[in-house]
Amino acid sequence: MQRGKRRIAAVFSAVVSSLLLSLSFSAPTAHAATHNPIVFVHGISSSSSSWDEWVADFKADGYTAAELDASSYSWTQSNVTTASQLATKIKSVLASTGASKVDVVVHSMGALSSRYYLKNLGGTAYVDDFVSVAGVNHGTSVASLCGWLYTSCKEMTTGSSFLTALNSGDETPGSVSYAAYWSNCDSAIDPDSSALLSGATNVGVGCISHTDMNNDYGVYEQVRDFIQ
Repeated sequence: MQRGKRRIAAVFSAVVSSLLLSLSFSAPTAHAATHNPIVFVHGISSSSSSWDEWVADFKADGYTAAELDASSYSWTQSNVTTASQLATKIKSVLASTGASKVDVVVHSMGALSSRYYLKNLGGTAYVDDFVSVAGVNHGTSVASLCGWLYTSCKEMTTGSSFLTALNSGDETPGSVSYAAYWSNCDSAIDPDSSALLSGATNVGVGCISHTDMNNDYGVYEQVRDFIQ
């Protein structure tokens, strides 16, 4: 009787061991994120909705909703304030996704707060790729029309103290990969060359309007390929 009990116990133990071994091989393992999360930064007189088409395009190309962050901010405030808010946003995205770095894709005035973050708030440690799409990197004469009304617009005016400081020294600091996409018929950026960044991969995309730059599919494909 005892021998029979021992035999049953041995068989049971073998079955359990086999089951546990099987589970250890079949259990899914954790995988690193397929992509860096993307943080989108819109421009003046705009909102997160300006990225709707590109967000949809990135999803179609395999990005998850968690990897795509397009939020709105108060565009009338100083770009310095927006940069501080961006720093908080990026830390939140990194914490929620478990990623070590993000890619930052910006449009128009969004380039100014984002570049301030990179240069002055330690952002280069958390950003892998930075993409400026019709970014007002060296200002625009058009901003003089609203500079008297909004701090952000005054900072965007060609020759402003904000831009002078932002563009002093290295325009593309750190180990971040920089790209700037610009149009030769962008009426919001005067001169057109203001969109270029020293040290970046500067890409002319032909004649595309300022407001169409960040929903144009051809530009999207180039941006997607740059950050992958």
